[in-house]
Amino acid sequence: MPSDTHYRARRCTSCDLRFPVTDGSTLGRSCPACGARTEEADEAYPTHGAPAAPGAERLGLEALLDNIRSLRNVGSMFRTADGVGIGHLYLGGITPTPAHPKLAKTSLGAEKSVPWSRHPDACAAVADLREQGRSLWALEGGPRSVSIFDPEVARAASENSAEGRAIVLVLGHEVSGVDPRIVDQCERVVHLPMMGHKDSLNVSVTLGVAAYWLRFGRVGE
Repeated sequence: MPSDTHYRARRCTSCDLRFPVTDGSTLGRSCPACGARTEEADEAYPTHGAPAAPGAERLGLEALLDNIRSLRNVGSMFRTADGVGIGHLYLGGITPTPAHPKLAKTSLGAEKSVPWSRHPDACAAVADLREQGRSLWALEGGPRSVSIFDPEVARAASENSAEGRAIVLVLGHEVSGVDPRIVDQCERVVHLPMMGHKDSLNVSVTLGVAAYWLRFGRVGE
């Protein structure tokens, strides 16, 4: 559905930079690049969000964030969790919580809609979640790791859905990854295959790809 807020492009009269501002705003009268005067360009327009997904499989999805250090990453993960229907975020170790005032800069309000809880020891939290019957899947490399796009992973996700058993995706520190003690407790270890020089994606991007694949990408498996 279109937003109630409309935007309008402005163009610099000197360097031709084109950029959007809220329609009617006094901002953007000067070019942010060269400081010259700008003019309105074209008509005002609304933005369009993605529609809801009727009939999407209600696979139980949650995520445990093991010592994620970046506020921006955690805020982005809250926004992803809201979009893909993650039911709970378990914030382990040093992972910042929505109590931090700067987290909302990237979560953009999603921290108010996604349930979360803080756990000083993520390893202990994993043990508790296993006791509650959840299936822990670490997004990590190593000898046990298989591609999340492997057909067996899709079958396992469908089995969990049929049993009403939630999958908890476990993501770790941006540099050191998921704590090996946590990986040892996980039922599965999966990864996103990489084709370049780097061996992993940004942790917030990883959550987005993995969660959206498990939610929407297994049609016709």
